[in-house]
Amino acid sequence: MNASRLDRRQFVLRSALGAAGLYSLIDSFTAAPARAALAPKTLIRPREQHLLRNLEVIRRNGVEVIVPPLHHQVVTAKLLVEAKAKPLLAARTELERALQRLDRRFQPTPQGLGVAAAWGDSYFRRFVPRLANGVEFPDYLPVDDQSSRLSGQRTPVLQRSPRFRSDDETLVLEENDVALLFRSDSLDHIAAGAEAIFGALGGLFEITSIRKGFVGGGFDGGPGLPKQMALAAGIAGAELIPDGSQLFLGFTSTQRSAIAMDRITNFETLVGVTDQWPNGYFRGGTIMHLSHLFEDVHRWWTTFSFDEQARSMARPGVSLREGMFTLPDDASQLRSERELRDDAKRFGAVGHSGALHHVSRLDRNVVDNYGAVRKRGASFIQRADFNTLDNPFFQSARPEADGQLAEPAAGLHFIAFAPTAGLFHRMRWAMDGVLSGKSELGIEPRSREQGFNSVLRATHRQNFLVPPRAHRSFPLAERLRTSA
Repeated sequence: MNASRLDRRQFVLRSALGAAGLYSLIDSFTAAPARAALAPKTLIRPREQHLLRNLEVIRRNGVEVIVPPLHHQVVTAKLLVEAKAKPLLAARTELERALQRLDRRFQPTPQGLGVAAAWGDSYFRRFVPRLANGVEFPDYLPVDDQSSRLSGQRTPVLQRSPRFRSDDETLVLEENDVALLFRSDSLDHIAAGAEAIFGALGGLFEITSIRKGFVGGGFDGGPGLPKQMALAAGIAGAELIPDGSQLFLGFTSTQRSAIAMDRITNFETLVGVTDQWPNGYFRGGTIMHLSHLFEDVHRWWTTFSFDEQARSMARPGVSLREGMFTLPDDASQLRSERELRDDAKRFGAVGHSGALHHVSRLDRNVVDNYGAVRKRGASFIQRADFNTLDNPFFQSARPEADGQLAEPAAGLHFIAFAPTAGLFHRMRWAMDGVLSGKSELGIEPRSREQGFNSVLRATHRQNFLVPPRAHRSFPLAERLRTSA
């Protein structure tokens, strides 16, 4: 790519794709998790982009915990392609060839490289306004059957993110055309993936942000990666983070029972959720919510007792051994909406996970469209969030608008995969005390009594549609009228 053709900001952004900055310390603080090797012939590449293979499961405090990839990076962009069929088809071919080259080089595992291309509302609205058969945006998108029943009108699975009750007026509701998620135990693999897409194909994309971070690194004992990284960055309160913590706030978040690591998050899997079973174009796809949150580490570790932290994370009345930061979160821990209301009335407070159960878990055993039995309490939201010291991003094309600062800040790049945006929104509203029928618990959404909202502040949000692997590159471009 000829650097003279790039403006200075894009040149800086592209140069940062493979840069590690503070994150170069990670590999000196911890080794990549030990994982069983997979023979190439035994690996079947999934229909889904968002699913990784060969994730290790360990036990902590008797709880099964998934060990996610160590390194994460998200790159968001606007498209530089002309909004016509032929240029889009040419761009589709370029992107797909690049992704297939990565497929041949890396397995979709933590030891290799997970890559997921996600497309924003603006991509479909601007670049695919009408299909060749005359169907217009958003009518060609999958239908969210549940939200349609609740609202009384046809609702697509992809909706723009609203501003939630605990979000302040500074929150940016983003409009990126595309986001690429890269996950691996190897920084070099992530750099190779990002360069293959946004470096080699720079003429297709105008990068808007680069977001980096990490998860784990404390499962094998010692101080743990979040604590070491926070100390290195000079984060206030870092010395108080317990040894072995997975996240800056101490508590483990990847309990196997709480994370949907298979196709239950797909559009088509659960009966009655969308119209994509059995032959929908987007079968094998999902919705991705992407946001950035600042975490007040100092306040969390200096003003909350352990009992209050446990209540904030789980529910009022929970009894835990001091320093127990990996909590059971299986069906036995579920809180119904009725129990949640009772907690609010009795204690004047609710916990984070307890507030979400009634909208993020199955309330009974069901058989899905594939014939698999899904047990009561199974989660249909897959979290893929990661610790970050970005402020709020590693690099931004709009530093003033994004509030970009040079000094590190403790936070989270929050990623969740869900069968529909509507389901995710109902879960996120519940986190702020808004329940079914928009009724409220009567707790101020940013108070200490509403989960752990008081130590979080969201800065950016956006929803994306993650197509199946077969349609990951410029989805629906092949269904445009070619004379356009």
